[in-house]
Amino acid sequence: MNQKTIKWFFYTFVCLSILIITSIFSLSVGASGISLLDVFFAIINRSSSLQNTILFDIRLPRLLVGIAVGGALAISGVILQGMFRNPLVDPYTFGISGGAGAMVCICMALGLHRLFGVWIMPIFGFIGSMIVMLIVYYLSFKKGILRIHGMLLIGVMISFISSSFIMLTMALSKTEDLQGIVFWIMGSLQEPNTSLIYLSIAISIIGCVVSFLFVKDLNALSLGEEEAHHLGVDVEKTKTIFFILASILTGMCVSISGIIGFVGLFVPHVLRLLIGNDHRILLINSFFIGSSFLIFCDSIARVIIAPIELPVGVVTGIIGGSVFIYILNRRISR
Repeated sequence: MNQKTIKWFFYTFVCLSILIITSIFSLSVGASGISLLDVFFAIINRSSSLQNTILFDIRLPRLLVGIAVGGALAISGVILQGMFRNPLVDPYTFGISGGAGAMVCICMALGLHRLFGVWIMPIFGFIGSMIVMLIVYYLSFKKGILRIHGMLLIGVMISFISSSFIMLTMALSKTEDLQGIVFWIMGSLQEPNTSLIYLSIAISIIGCVVSFLFVKDLNALSLGEEEAHHLGVDVEKTKTIFFILASILTGMCVSISGIIGFVGLFVPHVLRLLIGNDHRILLINSFFIGSSFLIFCDSIARVIIAPIELPVGVVTGIIGGSVFIYILNRRISR
């Protein structure tokens, strides 16, 4: 076993340990504090006590959604930053979140969530994200070539249009619907539907596995399209696969938890500085740290002004943005 492999195993062990520690911390903190020892005994002995109800009916579902959404956003960020060779690209750059948000706003403004139940909002959100994905892809695909720089500009413009449409919908919405729209836009890991939780976990894991199957192509593409072509990579096919994969993962995240920023931008960028640019190790560790970061932020959101709960998107934006600025300032100062 060479030195690089040992180093990769060490990085993976550390990142997985961070996820485990953060998960246990998330289960133990909240408006009703539960000690780590009680968490351990509750996992072993599934009784019908109040602590078990809090752990398994309230906190564990949030933890699972945090793992799925945080991991998927981080994987999307790694894919897009590698494909565009730009560390400032994130999963929301292409207007996918805006499309999902616009459709969810329509759903809530029309009161469809009250008529059809909890499934209708994620369905509308996913449809909106896929519509934007198809529009961006169609406008960027010219003469058999997917023009990624044009795709970036189109995505940014669609994002602005979607944001304006969301504000228009909010201005025309009833007062009782407005609060729900605002809270959804700011992001939350509170998902009562068990089927949606399992679906988000499945999509997140499948997305991670599929991206890892093309990890060598992503390494080649991050060197440049011409270099990747000389290395035997079908550049156009690979770009299409990565764009669709990142769009599906992002659409799932926005549909389940709302718009949670900075995870897909902050986590891949920091890990590239710490463990390098090789996607063979970057992908899996981004999944672990993305999940850990979102779970940690959700824990802070639940306790910082308890019993009032902050939207998790507010916390990720404040923490992620502050740390990101600090890192960039340190790099510039060197």
